[in-house]
Amino acid sequence: MIKPGIPKGTRDFGPVVVRKRNYIFQTIRETFEVFGFQPLETPAMENLSTLTGKYGEEGDKLMFKVLNNGEIFDEARQANDNRELVAAITEKALRYDLTIPFARYVVMNQHELALPFKRYQIQPVWRADRPQKGRYREFYQCDADVVGSNSLLNEVELLLIYDTVLTKLGMQGYELRINNRKILFGLAEVIGKTELLTDITISIDKLDKIGADGVRKELQERGLSSTDIDTIEKFLAIDGSSEEKLAQLTTLLQSSATALKGIEELSFVLNSGYATFNTAPIIDVTLARGLNYYTGMIVEVKAPPAVKMGSIGGGGRYDDLTGLFGLPGISGVGISFGVDRIYDVLEELKLFPQTAQQSTKILFLNLGEASARAAFNYMMQLRRQGVAAELFHEPAKMDKQMKYADKRAIPYVIILGESELQENLVSVKNLTTGQQEKVSGAELISYAF
Repeated sequence: MIKPGIPKGTRDFGPVVVRKRNYIFQTIRETFEVFGFQPLETPAMENLSTLTGKYGEEGDKLMFKVLNNGEIFDEARQANDNRELVAAITEKALRYDLTIPFARYVVMNQHELALPFKRYQIQPVWRADRPQKGRYREFYQCDADVVGSNSLLNEVELLLIYDTVLTKLGMQGYELRINNRKILFGLAEVIGKTELLTDITISIDKLDKIGADGVRKELQERGLSSTDIDTIEKFLAIDGSSEEKLAQLTTLLQSSATALKGIEELSFVLNSGYATFNTAPIIDVTLARGLNYYTGMIVEVKAPPAVKMGSIGGGGRYDDLTGLFGLPGISGVGISFGVDRIYDVLEELKLFPQTAQQSTKILFLNLGEASARAAFNYMMQLRRQGVAAELFHEPAKMDKQMKYADKRAIPYVIILGESELQENLVSVKNLTTGQQEKVSGAELISYAF
């Protein structure tokens, strides 16, 4: 006998959970559509060469590689050719994110696309990560990207998408943190260590985890001088309002034209006058996500502090991502929602509305042949109007049927007993309030359920 189970880092989703997830998907999808983004889907598998080297060394380690068929593998093994064996084993991988496959799609379909191309994509991705709360090996991402436009209005709109969705979901207290990769490059430029940009940003990104002393020690180990580290610490100490942070950055990094350009871009996004945010973006100079392909604004969404979850979304500007596939010069910018983490936040904060958990809205009780026939007719009329209704599957005691409705969280039951059939009426019972009333068949079809 096989003991039932599923791989670590994956989950089954029952009906109630699926409906709650669909509530999140629907909120995001509707917002994407309203902002003019078009839907796209790409295969679960990509060629390994498409994905390798795009996410840093750590990302390469976390890819789920896909085995080739046994025949190819056996031929390579019999030939005792290790190089061919490696190629035979893994030429493909499950997609690690949605951005790189999107860049590949743009290059392959460049002549058919009208630029700028605004796309959204809602699909699962896979990472061979160590499972823990809020971190899974299979999870959904919801991405929105714009390629073929350098306009910073795209950054403003993408931030507004975050703001719109999270406001609709009722997630108060989330943080929308932004920075600019040009500013980080400018910091490395000011201390004369541009070749150590990745090392510097990796250390800066760990500030929350290892503290200022830990960052200083790590920078020393990476070969930076005390003078260099003093400048970096001044950078990390920048604080205040957005305007104050921009002013302090300008003073500290004034010798770097690249940094000043990044500061100018951040200032536009925050002060363009095009948008009013429910939750204003916050400048976070320590934000350094996407070390390998982001080139401009970067963004990360933090869950409300009441929930120990961390990031629930992120993205940024990438000026030459398609250049990885032989099509240079096409700028892009995008964001991603971590739906699984958003679900956990909404669940912990009890933010799901009751309607997100309902499926059937009306249950017709089955009280015998005549009752069932009449109920079925009314039920089909309601269904044609888009009202979710069902008839209990067989005649049973009313108590059993009511318990079924309660367990399914069905808010209304319709009763067609002998008296109702004789009077040509139906009894509508609201299980939330306990109120019950008799109405005609015509009134039932137009009832405010």
